[in-house]
Amino acid sequence: MTLPRRVEPELRKDPVLGRWVIIAGERSQRPNPFRRYPTAVGGGEPCPFCPGHEAMTPKEVLLYAGGAGGADGWKVRVVPNLFPALRIEGSHDKRGEGLYDMMRGIGAHEVVIETPRHDEVPAAFPREQMAEVIRAWRERMIDLLRDTRFQYVLIFKNHGSAAGASLDHAHSQIIALPVTPARIEMELMGTGRYYDYRGRCIYCDILTQELADARRLVAQNADFVAFAPFASRFPFEVTILPRRHEPFFQTLTPALTTTLAEILIDVLRRYRLALNDPPYNVVVHTAPPGYAQPDRYHWQVEVLPKLTEAAGFEWGSGFFINPTPPEEAARALRDLERVMDVPDGHLLPEPAR
Repeated sequence: MTLPRRVEPELRKDPVLGRWVIIAGERSQRPNPFRRYPTAVGGGEPCPFCPGHEAMTPKEVLLYAGGAGGADGWKVRVVPNLFPALRIEGSHDKRGEGLYDMMRGIGAHEVVIETPRHDEVPAAFPREQMAEVIRAWRERMIDLLRDTRFQYVLIFKNHGSAAGASLDHAHSQIIALPVTPARIEMELMGTGRYYDYRGRCIYCDILTQELADARRLVAQNADFVAFAPFASRFPFEVTILPRRHEPFFQTLTPALTTTLAEILIDVLRRYRLALNDPPYNVVVHTAPPGYAQPDRYHWQVEVLPKLTEAAGFEWGSGFFINPTPPEEAARALRDLERVMDVPDGHLLPEPAR
């Protein structure tokens, strides 16, 4: 039996949240360090998201026409979730029981059906299709924020059953909330502390440092940079940051929608090649509507592949153990051969090396 190569573990602190993670590279030498989660979702029932099955979902709140199926075809549909986490009816009156605060579960829960093709995965989307999905995210966010009961709109995607998806057909979700999520509150506190100290946006400084260092870069184009965060909680975690400072996702322009689509597809294709299309989550982080200190926050996209499982240590301590240093993960993704079969012959810009 060969003893594993000794790798000194590191504790790394997230500069925004103050959260510590353990980078334990030695654990990557264990047999099967990553779990092989299936991406497919079991089933057998007719897919409610496929063309011809529109009656199986609530009436759409947004539809982009022109996809497969002739004059009646569509490219993207957004429908209310049939099993919503929150409901739009009623008021969000607060009440409590002694120490405990409560309020009615007011909100909105929508599903973005990203393609009419049941077997099309986002890593294989044409750039134009992904841009339509992102445009739908933005349009629905703007519309939902017209309702003054909503304090935040969260956009996220679950790909694969292990990441939380209940259907194979490519889709993402939008939830409008009557409160700002604790994670966003923590980010606003962290960015505020840094701004008070330095007088600058911490995410702009992170971007400058990552571009200068280059070890954690995964991909970049004219408007966005994808990198493995310094204190990554999970193996092959990626953050996508706009180069220009902007706190609000909903201000995305048509040109930026296209370049965001390019880099998101690029990251997902790298996952598909390097990690055999793992389950993953995509989450959009944006400042709450009307945030009064826009110089302090910078919207971003998190991409989180599902390769490991949080267990007792993580839940008990709040520390995450990451067996793959982000520098190694970035290099593995960055150094892939550029044979990603990009649609229409459009080659994405090469990342810096």
